[in-house]
Amino acid sequence: MNFRPGSVAPIASLALAALFTAPTAQAQDDAEELAKKLSNPVAAMISVPFQYNYDHRYGTDDSGHKNVLNVQPVVPIELNAEWNVISRTIVPIVSQTNIQPGTSQTGLGDITQSLFFSPKAPGPGGLIWGVGPAFYLPTGTDSALSARKWGAGPTFVLLKQDGPWTYGMLANHIWAGGVDANRPAISNTFLQPFLSYTTKDAWTYGINTESTYDWKNKQWSVPLNLTVGKLIKVGKQPISLTGGLRYWAESPDSGPKDLGFRFVVTFLFPK
Repeated sequence: MNFRPGSVAPIASLALAALFTAPTAQAQDDAEELAKKLSNPVAAMISVPFQYNYDHRYGTDDSGHKNVLNVQPVVPIELNAEWNVISRTIVPIVSQTNIQPGTSQTGLGDITQSLFFSPKAPGPGGLIWGVGPAFYLPTGTDSALSARKWGAGPTFVLLKQDGPWTYGMLANHIWAGGVDANRPAISNTFLQPFLSYTTKDAWTYGINTESTYDWKNKQWSVPLNLTVGKLIKVGKQPISLTGGLRYWAESPDSGPKDLGFRFVVTFLFPK
């Protein structure tokens, strides 16, 4: 790129200088607090994560692979002076090959919608919690991307934030049936224990599993996720950038194997 002397280059230099100016102590505290809120699934803050996941070695011949972009808006709704409802939605956009041998599909998957009723103030011992219903919606645009079942069940989250540490558990159970009688019913338990550490300069190091037990087929899917994230600001917009690896400790014979990876861009909208 060529710059005309005396015009764009000085402006670019000033912009770069502003970008790399050391943040103030107050700005660091604010960034750390936002990063910690992002580690809390029922924080009273609007956030919109775009979570990309890649996994491979599906199927008995290990030739299948899948790309999933989960759009996961989190929206708090104030009920009264003491309670919030936290809406968490997962909208999967999927591109996959050889999950069903010899075929490829791209489109929308089935949506999961959770609603957590959560007190605004932490409970005894600083415990933060939320409980409510979860719904499974057969929105998949292709039969290979959808279970073709309506589902619902309970969900809860319990966590504690102690200094830089956040640790807890998110779980749900979904029973699903109807729509397509030729498809098997669903009875799945999802367990997500999580642990993260947030530094003063808003780096977050995390580990979790997103394990699912399929009660109908009596089998586990257990991915272990290791992630590193950093909260930045673009102008006045706070954005979290997170990347990491996952290892499939357990999966069905037709499921993914070995390593996958994840990258997440999250837009935060604090009050």
